[in-house]
Amino acid sequence: YWPPQYVLMDGDTLEPLKIVSTRGMTVDTQEYHPEPRVAAIVASHEHPEFIVNVKETGHILLVNYRDIDALTVTDIGAARYLHDGGWDRTKRYFLTAANQSDKIAVVDSRERRLEALVDVEKIPHPGRGANVVDPEYGPVWVTSALGNANVTFLATDPENHPGHAWKAVRVLEGQGGRLIVRQVP
Repeated sequence: YWPPQYVLMDGDTLEPLKIVSTRGMTVDTQEYHPEPRVAAIVASHEHPEFIVNVKETGHILLVNYRDIDALTVTDIGAARYLHDGGWDRTKRYFLTAANQSDKIAVVDSRERRLEALVDVEKIPHPGRGANVVDPEYGPVWVTSALGNANVTFLATDPENHPGHAWKAVRVLEGQGGRLIVRQVP
């Protein structure tokens, strides 16, 4: 989490090539935050870029690493307190929890934009989440919650189930608060 930055490194030597600060304004109140932490970094399956969650400010950064001397960063405002997340079954959509905001941000990594910001039950905390097929809603992504028993299903198929896509379609009561949900093949 510390210091408030992300570092692009040479993959073979781990030599730092570019250090970028994450200090900046929050997405909602536009207050300056001097020490926002990087909560997650994942590689896009669509473009040569990393998706970076900046926790306290609520910014999702799409960091194109094709030319690090002329670094291109797309800033997507989502919700404060971004944490971790995972991919839908197609690897196109990255779903990530804004846990203290009680939201899941859905990023379309192909179109490079925020697809949805979904309200969910208190304190989503998915780890990578899990992808399963619900008999009623089709493909869903599943998250647990921190400090309670909620297990929330988000529908993730805008092509075949457009009426349910990017909505919390089911909440089950699990066995108490969980840190992550994981699917085992």
